[in-house]
Amino acid sequence: MRAITLPGVRSCGAARTVAREASGSWVTVALVAIAALATVLNTWSLSANGYGNSYYAAASLAASKSWSAAFFGSLDAGNFITVDKPPLATFVSGLSVRLFGLSPWSVLLPQAIAGVAAVVILFQTVRRSFGPVAAVIAGVVMALTPVAVLIFRQNQPDALLTLLLVAAAAVFWRGVETGRMRWAIAASVLLGFAFLTKYLQAYLVVPAFALVWIVEARASLRRRIAGLFAAGLALLVASGWWVVLVDLIPASARPYVGGSTTNSALELLLGYDGFQRIFGFLRGGRFGRPAGADGGFFGGPGGFGGGLPFGTAPGGFGFGGAPGVFRLFTPEFIGQVGWLIPVALFALVVGLVLHARAPRGGVRAAYLFWGTWLLGAAAVLSFMSGIIHSYYTVMLAPAIAALIGAAVVDLWRLRSRSILGSAGLAAMFFGSAWIGSRILALTPGFAPGLATAALLAAVAASAAMLLPAARSRRLAVAGVAVGMAAMLAGPAAYAAETVTTPTGGAMPSAGPSIQGFRRGGGGVFVRRANGVPQALTPPSGFAPRGPRGGGPGEASSEPSALTDFLVRNRGGATWVVAVRGAQQAASLELATREPVMAMGGFSGSDPAPTLDQLKAYVASGRLRYVLIGGRGGFGGFDGGRGDASAVDAWVQQNGTPVDLPGVSGTLYDLGAQRY
Repeated sequence: MRAITLPGVRSCGAARTVAREASGSWVTVALVAIAALATVLNTWSLSANGYGNSYYAAASLAASKSWSAAFFGSLDAGNFITVDKPPLATFVSGLSVRLFGLSPWSVLLPQAIAGVAAVVILFQTVRRSFGPVAAVIAGVVMALTPVAVLIFRQNQPDALLTLLLVAAAAVFWRGVETGRMRWAIAASVLLGFAFLTKYLQAYLVVPAFALVWIVEARASLRRRIAGLFAAGLALLVASGWWVVLVDLIPASARPYVGGSTTNSALELLLGYDGFQRIFGFLRGGRFGRPAGADGGFFGGPGGFGGGLPFGTAPGGFGFGGAPGVFRLFTPEFIGQVGWLIPVALFALVVGLVLHARAPRGGVRAAYLFWGTWLLGAAAVLSFMSGIIHSYYTVMLAPAIAALIGAAVVDLWRLRSRSILGSAGLAAMFFGSAWIGSRILALTPGFAPGLATAALLAAVAASAAMLLPAARSRRLAVAGVAVGMAAMLAGPAAYAAETVTTPTGGAMPSAGPSIQGFRRGGGGVFVRRANGVPQALTPPSGFAPRGPRGGGPGEASSEPSALTDFLVRNRGGATWVVAVRGAQQAASLELATREPVMAMGGFSGSDPAPTLDQLKAYVASGRLRYVLIGGRGGFGGFDGGRGDASAVDAWVQQNGTPVDLPGVSGTLYDLGAQRY
């Protein structure tokens, strides 16, 4: 098929020359302004979010006290069990806590800095490919994306993950332009660090790197193939060394690998944090069925799902929605990142058509790279059947921002000689404003009148693009500015709401809550029985407390009588207390600032400790107190094992109850069992 060439479109080489020559002081001023915008959005009233997700905050505290805990990603400084993720994010946050002491700022600030850095690096990367104006637009879009604002104010691993992916893209692009393998290898190393931040989620963008290198890198085919092989090998080594090393260390000399059933980092990688996330088999069948099978996680049809096409009433329950093409356009997701996905897809088509004949390694390659990033990651997030949270979509934000910035500039250049450029800009402005009005309609009490104002502004901008009498450059520039304001009005409002509303826990969400949907911990669990929505009582461990977000991992206040007693009576014990599950363990650890043993790990269902191990800890004096019946994990669920029940029974038979006011459950003193 013959490539389409449209009048007014610069060649790739000319575009690159313009991009590099347009380096006046205004570009520096624009970059500083965008970085300042991101800084304000990421740090304003940051401490109002508390410790964010206390599950990771406790691991950061542990990392600040023990280099061994930092290396393994342990939940506690006693190195009993790890979090169910690789350790890099908590390692970085732990360094901050080690330097500045434990506080909400020290826990959350590294993620805020990562967000600013990601915006700056994206700006420079887009500028290199598409020019400074496209970079400004991309930087603003990225900074105002609601889910990006959310996640860079939280301590989820996704903040560092996004920064590392954008940094890898920046380094990789130098390799595409020059054909030098060392840049591709360096990008693979950064992707390996991203893997050690959140395992296989980092690999969702790898197809974009591989495809663009083999198709677009400015080198001979033999060199491109060799570079792909070398980069793949570097990625394997950079990703796998920690997993291999952990599994080679004897189990007795390291913490239990949280989230695994066999105390194996490889099993966690391929199982709970890997293929089970994609295909929906939870914890090796521990919960009985694939997510989405009849009965699901909470006993109703649809499993975790229930997501419906955009704009329909809620059906299903839990979080994540049903897999399918429209998942990212359900109310659970669309307010987070979906505002501009259709516009970005339109931008991708525009770019590939306009630059179909461009030489390798130029503008076409950049469109192909960001487009493959967006399509590949969005496809996996849309169709994965396992556990998924709406904030995972933050990894789409860089690609969306880059594509929109590039297409606006390309259509502007086309506009001077073809009505297609003006029509394309008008379509982008009005289409994005219309989508924004539909999203804002999901929360009619939020920002009343904003949707109408954005639509009117989009109409005015479109008129400035299309009317024959409005062909002056000054009026057209004003039209583009108004159109961009209309495009970003909704996302900016959601971003502002995210900044001004305390948010925390394991399932945070950006923007206002949507009635009938569980937005973080602030919504409602519903299911559809015989076509009629019915309210459900949230399961143990999911009750919203404190800042919006909810779920296991949310910090909550502990009775001072309990924390004071445990600190006062710790003696020489390694752990001040053992509890079932990570939720209360993390909360107690942050309250006492001492190691707490999370029996069963995150959900309370990991086979650790066994009864014999617990007896050994007690006998050696490393553990004296055990809290039974507290609010740990998923209600202390043990997946059908007898281990948890046997441990609880032994503690109750051999421990002495301690009478403390306001304590959930019973605290047992096992000091008499010490040899």
